[in-house]
Amino acid sequence: MIVGVHHVALSTGNLARMREFYTDVVGFEVVDERGWTDNKVIDSIVGLENSSASSLILRAGNVFIEIFQYHQPIGTPSEPNRPVSDHGYTHLALNVTDIDAEYERLRAAGMRFHRPPPTGEELGERGEKLQLRATYGRDPDGNVIELQEVLDPDMPFAMDKAGFGLGD
Repeated sequence: MIVGVHHVALSTGNLARMREFYTDVVGFEVVDERGWTDNKVIDSIVGLENSSASSLILRAGNVFIEIFQYHQPIGTPSEPNRPVSDHGYTHLALNVTDIDAEYERLRAAGMRFHRPPPTGEELGERGEKLQLRATYGRDPDGNVIELQEVLDPDMPFAMDKAGFGLGD
């Protein structure tokens, strides 16, 4: 069951500049910082080979924003004054309670995915605690939609932890 929108994600060529803007100017708080290099599971989820990135998750009120700076491959800057009808945001993340069921339901309805959600075995191969599972799909226009199931309620950006609940 889809229980809400979790976050909107942006890609930037200057993570420090975006952090400063969203925290100092807009008033978001940083709730998580991470990144990856040489991670085949993430590569398969995002549909890129040999990717490397740094990211922030920011929170204000009832919304999270995730900001990526890809170190590999380097993205193409967008036109800063592009009309609102042009492409910009990288994906919409939907918080789900059963990622496998939602993946199958949406795939059966015709949604294209880069891959099925990674298994716990795939994600656990690095010896880390399994905190979340996610996969990317595309809407009819090709916009990316992430299905995300947060498995660890202690994650700083878990909807429960944020006080939003998971719905009924």
